[in-house]
Amino acid sequence: MSGKHEMPKENKYVRNKRNTRERKMTEPKERKSRRGLKIFGRIVLTLVIILVILVGIIVAFIGSKLGKMQQVELDETDLGISSQVEENLSEYRNIALFGVDSRDSSLGEGNRSDCIIIASLNNKTKEVKLISVYRDTYVNIEGHGLDKITHAYSYGGAALAVKTLNENFDLNITEFATVNFDSVAEAVNALGGVTINVTNEELNYINNYIDETSRVTGITSKRVTSAGKQTLDGVQAVAYSRIRYTSGGDYKRTERMRTVIEAMIEKFKTKNISEMNQIIDQILPEVYTNITSGDIFSLMPSVASLKVTDSIGWPYETKGITLDRWYGVPVTLESNVKQLHQEAFGEPDYVPSDRVKQISNQIIQKTGYTN
Repeated sequence: MSGKHEMPKENKYVRNKRNTRERKMTEPKERKSRRGLKIFGRIVLTLVIILVILVGIIVAFIGSKLGKMQQVELDETDLGISSQVEENLSEYRNIALFGVDSRDSSLGEGNRSDCIIIASLNNKTKEVKLISVYRDTYVNIEGHGLDKITHAYSYGGAALAVKTLNENFDLNITEFATVNFDSVAEAVNALGGVTINVTNEELNYINNYIDETSRVTGITSKRVTSAGKQTLDGVQAVAYSRIRYTSGGDYKRTERMRTVIEAMIEKFKTKNISEMNQIIDQILPEVYTNITSGDIFSLMPSVASLKVTDSIGWPYETKGITLDRWYGVPVTLESNVKQLHQEAFGEPDYVPSDRVKQISNQIIQKTGYTN
């Protein structure tokens, strides 16, 4: 018999009992872990669903607002933009803003654009420059020859007006927005007025414009009784922007228009969501544009960071001439376009296109103005 001592074998009952005990010790931990993962997954899924619903509501809400605008399409291949200009100004989004003195809801062809402003957005810096174009400026309008730039909108609506700006100024404008002065007055009232410094010289003229604007728009207003910084209501602000007979004439008038727009932008930034919603409801139905809802969505994230950094009146150098009527002649078109690109678009060595040079020479031949 061997001297080795053998361990007694574990019987089946004992082994099963031990395995059951070990399983009971490990299973709760595994079940708790799996249960925790399931709960976490449900929470994440619920949050995702809520987020999708919220985004959908926001998109639908904003879409319903933007849908109130009067939309029109422009043929971008016929807006007078050369490939060279498109390349030079690729960093800039230039949008034409037209103000028409319409006596009805019409905002298209047949209305003269008393206000012409180019809002130039630098896509990199988010800086905005406002470039006012004097309404009596003598330029070439396709199909109509040399004429006041204000007539381009009347002859061919926004499409011809945009093309006229592009061809005479070497610009890349494909987007526009048009409003009439009624809607500006309503927008300023919705903002609660804007702060403007009225000079003594302006005070001599503003009240006649207030009476006229109030009659045309049907919006009541009071006369301005004193000069100085003060809050103007909608009719008063429009009247202020339309003053033409102070020193500076139409050139000072376009500056006042830019002043009102800048004051409106700054006032809008101070409003809460509810107030913004009310203002948007009033403004959008009065806007005539080819800017799509998608384009406006793309601008929204950067709205708060947009800042108006400069206001420019164009042309810089001009002389009046009376032919069949009075015109403001850029002296010369070529040199004024060159200066515009230097100051507005940071192109110190800019050379105007052959098209601009050709139009410039036509104006010289017609007026004799070379300097």
